[in-house]
Amino acid sequence: MQTKKIWAEDVSGQVRLLAASVQLADTFWPRLKGLLGTAALPEGEGLLLCPCNCVHTCGMRYAIDVLFLDSDGRILKLVQELAPWRSACCWQAAAVLELPAGTVQRQKLQTGQQLRQSWS
Repeated sequence: MQTKKIWAEDVSGQVRLLAASVQLADTFWPRLKGLLGTAALPEGEGLLLCPCNCVHTCGMRYAIDVLFLDSDGRILKLVQELAPWRSACCWQAAAVLELPAGTVQRQKLQTGQQLRQSWS
């Protein structure tokens, strides 16, 4: 899988690094596997599922933060600390960014905020 860096732009236009190592899951098998089989999602890492508008944590052992994004990378919906054996959807989303639990609160992310990506 390819790796990206994800940057968050706040309302003042200031850009900061959100995640330094984000795996891109843009084909069937990587999207199907997702984070299954991982013991944890380390700080600064994530998984970008695209296309995607619904995720689940069935079979996972830890909670995650979930960002639903439009095709331009704008946050449509935030789900904090999605527990194992749960699901979340946003029918308008084009992609989903899965991050370690607590990232949304620590980074003070909000709906409407713009995310940018770059290749590592």
